[in-house]
Amino acid sequence: MRVLVTGGAGLVGAPLCAALQAAGHGVTVVSREPGRVPGRAVGWDGLGPAMVETDAVVNLAGESIAAGRWTAARRAAIRASRIEATRALVQAAAGSRERPAVLVSASAVGWYGPRGDEPLDEAAGPGTDFLARVCRDWEAEAQRAEGLGMRVVRLRLGVVLAPDGGALGRMLLPFRAGLGGRLGSGRQWMSWVHRDDVVGLVLAALADASYAGPVNATAPTPVTNREFTAALARALHRPAVLPVPALALRLLLGEMATMLLTGQRVLPRVAEARGYRWRLPELSAALSACVGP
Repeated sequence: MRVLVTGGAGLVGAPLCAALQAAGHGVTVVSREPGRVPGRAVGWDGLGPAMVETDAVVNLAGESIAAGRWTAARRAAIRASRIEATRALVQAAAGSRERPAVLVSASAVGWYGPRGDEPLDEAAGPGTDFLARVCRDWEAEAQRAEGLGMRVVRLRLGVVLAPDGGALGRMLLPFRAGLGGRLGSGRQWMSWVHRDDVVGLVLAALADASYAGPVNATAPTPVTNREFTAALARALHRPAVLPVPALALRLLLGEMATMLLTGQRVLPRVAEARGYRWRLPELSAALSACVGP
């Protein structure tokens, strides 16, 4: 299979490309910095036409939502890097001589908005906050590919755990110094997933035609922030006794603090129904895989 990957140099994209190549697939990465990408890569600014002569597309493009305060410019960049990039990708597929059969397009559990303790599967509707609106519009652009006869999988990512970056990478320094602790009350839910399972779910979605529509890319065992920070402290053999007050987070991060202080209790019902077997379904093992020797 020929697979085109956007965001192929990122936290998920790089190991995904390696897994695809190991499985014998041909991979082309479209990237803003093609020189950083091993193998076949082409330049793309995320806005103009992309090269789409391929059997399948995996769309992982998107600016980090945790790179700083959500100023007007940052909010615009977050939206454009997802919504406009996905629109351009689908338009390129529409104009290609040989349309791809499938599009696996990233989204996020932010789709659901802050929902307290409510268990959420793929049938739950969207929230109304900034991230929920971004995800709603992002997925709407991906769904346009269905009108081209393509199978579309909208992969709603949870907090991706990996040993070399992402959310966990930002947590490790204070926790290793013994300065970690819960955020706010610690009662907010964290729907997490190990990166290996994100890669596994993308591979399953590409290979299995029964995957279509929204798919929650989360482990089947969401935890509260209090439980997560305690588990991380145990994995690092450090205490976790210094909570970060909600007011301090709001003063430091502004609106972005809401993302950290609220959450979603997301369950991967579609993947379970399709028979997906998680590689790391339990948090303690997932954290040990990331921070262990």
